[in-house]
Order: sequence, then C-alpha cells, then structure tokens
Amino acid sequence: MAIVELRNAEKIYPLGKTEVHALKGISFGIEKGDFISIAGPSGSGKSTILNLIGCIDTPSSGEVLINGTNTSQLSDKEITSLRHEVIGFIFQSFNLIPVLNVYENIEFPLLIGKKRIEKHEKDEWIRFLIEQVDLAKWADHKPNELSGGQRQRVAIARALATRPDIVLADEPTANLDSVTGENIISLMKKMNAELSTTFIFSTHDLMIVNIADHIIRLKDGLVTENTRKESAGAAG
Repeated sequence: MAIVELRNAEKIYPLGKTEVHALKGISFGIEKGDFISIAGPSGSGKSTILNLIGCIDTPSSGEVLINGTNTSQLSDKEITSLRHEVIGFIFQSFNLIPVLNVYENIEFPLLIGKKRIEKHEKDEWIRFLIEQVDLAKWADHKPNELSGGQRQRVAIARALATRPDIVLADEPTANLDSVTGENIISLMKKMNAELSTTFIFSTHDLMIVNIADHIIRLKDGLVTENTRKESAGAAG
C-alpha cells in the first residue's frame, strides 16, 4: 500500500470572478521510503500538492490518502494529530523560533504533542538528531547566531523530532548557496536511508531532481512524468 496516494485530485482557487485550476485531476502514489522530487515551473502545482499531502489544504474534488486514510473524512482533531505525528515540515524560510536555541527548537514539537516521552529518552533522541545534522557545538545557540545552512539543518532535525513517516520539504535549498544546498540534500538522503523516512520535495533544483529515486514532473496542474529509478523498484 502506498504511504501517500492522490486519486483524481483537483484543486480550484477562486480569483476574483474567475477560477484558477491549480491541479486538474491528478493521480499518483508514493511508497514508504521514497525520496521523491515533485518538479515543475512556478505555477505548475508543486506547492499545492504539498499543501494537500500536508493537510494544510483540501482537494476541491478527488481524494488524498495518507496510510490508506482519506484525509477529507478526518475531523479537525484527527487532522491535527496526523500533521503532528505522521508528517514533518521543512520550509525554505526555516520558520525557527527566534527565542529558542538549537536544542529547544528541535525539542519544541515533542512538547506540544500527545506522546509522553521519558525525559532521558527525549534528551537522547534530540542529542542524536543534533549530532546527525552536525550541530553539537551549536546546541545552545539561537537562530540569529547561525548561518543559513545551519538554520536549515536545525529545521531538518526539528522535522524529524516526532519520528514522522513523511517529511515535506518546500524548496528547501532555495535560500542556500549551491555547496550548502548540496550538503543539506546529502544529509536528507542519509536520514532517508537510515530512518526509512519518506521525503517529498517541491523543487526547481536540478540537484534534488537528479538525486531523487522517484520523480514527478508537473506542468499547468497536470502530471507530465512519473518515473521511478530502477533501484527504487517499479514505477508507481
């Protein structure tokens, strides 16, 4: 069973007296452990797809399924729970909390969730994530004391804090130089391999497209390509 599935998903936004068809009835599946790039020009529907998968928005028609569950049939409480426990978000603007240090920013999702974690277990997990993103020396620093690349690494660790099944990354390298961007993508590929986390990228970045094991290309709200590299199994 696909971890994410879109079935004839359509999204229409009102714009004054007209309508914008952001997605025109698209269907595809994403398998657990995929490292997938959703690529296409601006306005093709990339961010709309991430918003639907992340339950930030709902389809105008069609279905979005997460772990086999139709998200349109969930209550607000169930949606909140799904977003917190199953999905992690990485934003191009980082969205870190300025008054919290690196450790506290990563810890934050664990404080607002329902899951009760023993303090020593939580501390061990946060320290592990900090080591994984190579920020052990910066654990007590606040975001304004970090470089863009370091802040993005904090955002990755925070997205993984709740051990989500899926991480959504919207243009994660957009505000980074090419070398830092390459390091960030390598880090996410490593986390994907070691933790079997499914990474879904919305991107213009050819580097991400090239390293992805599953590529979906969009144009004008339609899927023009759905390719899975041989090492990742059959095309879905």
